[in-house]
Amino acid sequence: MSQSSQNDRSWSKWHMRLHKRLKQNKSLLPSNSTILLAISGGQDSMALLKLIIDLKRLHKWQVEIWHGNHQWHAKSEKTEEELKLWCLKNQISFHSDKADKKEVANEEKARDWRYKNLIMKAKFLSSKNIHFPCTRILTGHTATDRAETVIMNLARGTDLTGLTTLKEQRTIENNIDLTRPLLIFNRNETLEICKEFNLPIWIDPSNENINLTRNKIRKEILPILNSIYKGADSRIASVANRLESYNEDQKLFAKIAIEFCQGEKINSLSRIKLFGLTNSIRQIILSNWLKTMGVKRVTALQIEEINTKVSQRKPPGSIHLHGDFLIGWNKEAIYISNKTN
Repeated sequence: MSQSSQNDRSWSKWHMRLHKRLKQNKSLLPSNSTILLAISGGQDSMALLKLIIDLKRLHKWQVEIWHGNHQWHAKSEKTEEELKLWCLKNQISFHSDKADKKEVANEEKARDWRYKNLIMKAKFLSSKNIHFPCTRILTGHTATDRAETVIMNLARGTDLTGLTTLKEQRTIENNIDLTRPLLIFNRNETLEICKEFNLPIWIDPSNENINLTRNKIRKEILPILNSIYKGADSRIASVANRLESYNEDQKLFAKIAIEFCQGEKINSLSRIKLFGLTNSIRQIILSNWLKTMGVKRVTALQIEEINTKVSQRKPPGSIHLHGDFLIGWNKEAIYISNKTN
């Protein structure tokens, strides 16, 4: 941990950039509300905390901090305790939860655990102060995180949705939105913020393990891209942002097309209607239909495989998908079912 002593200066070019973004989109962080920040203690989350704390009076926010202790490494307890003391010293309200190992056995489970606890904490805070409901949960994701995710999804095969991941804001529960205010900054800039304001940084050893795919992209691939094209991470993230509006239009189109191709049963599509459409449109419809049916993860390669196997010339069959789902087809219809039901 670096030495903790806050700089008295509470306005900078970083504050101005975030303030301007919030003025452009006032729904991101509405005034007169409680906002809950997910703080790991790393450079991104500490930069987020500094900017939000300094802007809170201007925007009339009640700021609350939540730290998730995954107990992944020997210093997890020390990090939690030091972060708690730092927040206490700076008069910042602090909350934390500890995970059991089974709850955070992998990255996907850990993310689900964090969101579950953040939602519970937001609801608790709203119940305690109905005049300042907690409607926003903030994370410190940056443009660099977004670029990493785009590269990872491209490498393993994705549709357009995978290229528009890490949205600036999305609803995760009724009246609770997940907001990522730092997508306008890259990781080099969050480090500059921490240095400029002498912020403490707690290093998570798991982020140094290059056997993990995201860390390998972060430590090896993105630095090469940035050395060839300076600011490549920010530009990749910017492309993802521009594609987001196109993706929303595509979802609307897919919804209409799914209604047109609806089979006799609610969980089915008409095979005849579907194959009156072009190959690319079929893939868009299949991808969006599977998501509406509850299939959380489906790759572009899987969509291509399904599209090929359910073509008009293929006999009846089925394919197993993630999450105990089964997609099958007969002469007239394509259907989805859950094997656990």
